[in-house]
Amino acid sequence: MSNKTPLVNRLPPVHALSAFEAAARHHSFALAADELCITPSALSHRIRLLEDFVGERLFSREGRTVALSEFGHRYLDVVRSALRTLTEFPLPQRNAQVQPRVKLTAPPTFARNLLIPRLDDFVHRYPDIVVEIFLSVPLYDLSLTESDLEVRFGAGNYPNTTTEKLFEEPTFAVTSPQYLKKIGPLDKPADLRKATLLRSALEPWQPWFQAAGLDWPEPSSGLRADDLGLLLELVRHGHGVGLTRKHFAQQMIEQGELVQLFDISLTSPPHAYYLVYQQKPQERPEVTTFIDWMKQTFSRI
Repeated sequence: MSNKTPLVNRLPPVHALSAFEAAARHHSFALAADELCITPSALSHRIRLLEDFVGERLFSREGRTVALSEFGHRYLDVVRSALRTLTEFPLPQRNAQVQPRVKLTAPPTFARNLLIPRLDDFVHRYPDIVVEIFLSVPLYDLSLTESDLEVRFGAGNYPNTTTEKLFEEPTFAVTSPQYLKKIGPLDKPADLRKATLLRSALEPWQPWFQAAGLDWPEPSSGLRADDLGLLLELVRHGHGVGLTRKHFAQQMIEQGELVQLFDISLTSPPHAYYLVYQQKPQERPEVTTFIDWMKQTFSRI
């Protein structure tokens, strides 16, 4: 049996090769990133990935300009030859019409509770556009991915992107009927002293405390879930009291699985949903169409 490493394990990543070739051709990471429809930071990451693979520096950085290193010049000829071979290979479906696609990254609770129930409208209006949905972790995935656009739940401070608020909803407290049976009635906000407050970085308690007239610090112990859907599941299963919003909890409240507490809502919560994308979506009409549909759809909820 041969002990040689399989060829596939020694191949450089193709997306890094194309990033290297584009940067060398433009003498600019920014222009190369624009051509590949990715961020300059994503392109830099691909270049570093390739440099780690070959064990040599491919570029020398001189202020805002980049120049090929001596090794980079030699390697570029090999890379261009390989990419040319792949590009020129005759493919049976090469001339077939490519269906336009939109890649959207969104938090799981938004995708499940808000986007999917409304997506049929887009599919009906634009049957030729394929929508691909990927999930992200709110507050943690703060660099724009290789998706065409993202829905982010946060404060809205996302530099070097186009950021548009989709909507915001008041935040209120909920619990389950079985939890109320366990600890007794919660008639006023101060009664929460005897309750377990479920925590999430997405829905901090302190702003709601202030709206309720409570000078309390942010809870620092107890169950925590940094996903709004998981937070609601903890509430529904009787683990305590949590904060939520209408479009997530309304059905559970109507079905008697959750109980809204008090008549207090935080009207300007610290976090909202934002649509985030690169500066030039007009170069992809399908992306522009989806952005317009998202803004129109979620401005009405």
